[in-house]
Amino acid sequence: MKDIPFFTSEYGVASLALGEVPYRQTAYIRVRQVADGALRELIAECAGFCRAAGAEAIYWTGAESADEPHCVIYEMRGTAWVDADKLESLFPVTDATVARWREIFNRRMKDVDHAATLTAFDEKRIVESGGAYFVHRDGDLLGIGWLEDTRLLAIAAVKPGTGERIAHTLMSLVEGASMTLEVASTNEKAIRLYERLGFLKTAQLEKWFPVR
Repeated sequence: MKDIPFFTSEYGVASLALGEVPYRQTAYIRVRQVADGALRELIAECAGFCRAAGAEAIYWTGAESADEPHCVIYEMRGTAWVDADKLESLFPVTDATVARWREIFNRRMKDVDHAATLTAFDEKRIVESGGAYFVHRDGDLLGIGWLEDTRLLAIAAVKPGTGERIAHTLMSLVEGASMTLEVASTNEKAIRLYERLGFLKTAQLEKWFPVR
């Protein structure tokens, strides 16, 4: 399902992200411009379109609100360091293995707020990024990871308790470098992992509010 970059009405302009409707029945509204005092009307009009497209859960961002956000997207920063006792084996994703990597990513990220589902159309980008890996210990798959230069895009463990091992193994590729990542406030397990690794919240990038 295609996104709508500019959804215009008498109340303002918004972007509608509909890509998750087929997978999670979820849509996202990003407010671009709003007429004075017309925020709720703009959100309501956008939400009506999203529901017609099949969305059951809808979230919006891009304007101030007194409502409680559903979640906040944080930027976290830290320095890549390596615990030699937690280093495992890295296997780069290839054309032959990318479908398996993508399946693991989608399965592990299914319940993570605001994590985008990867489709077959993304496989070329994943391989060409050069930063997508499987992480193994003695031939046993621990999980997957994804780096873009020094930006950590994803860690997904398939073995419980192996997140730190996956992280240290990925960080060994950029040891000593300053790293950044984004994480949803509702993903408390991931935040605890990153804080153990020395990452700190440095910015609130977005607040997402539920459409009720």
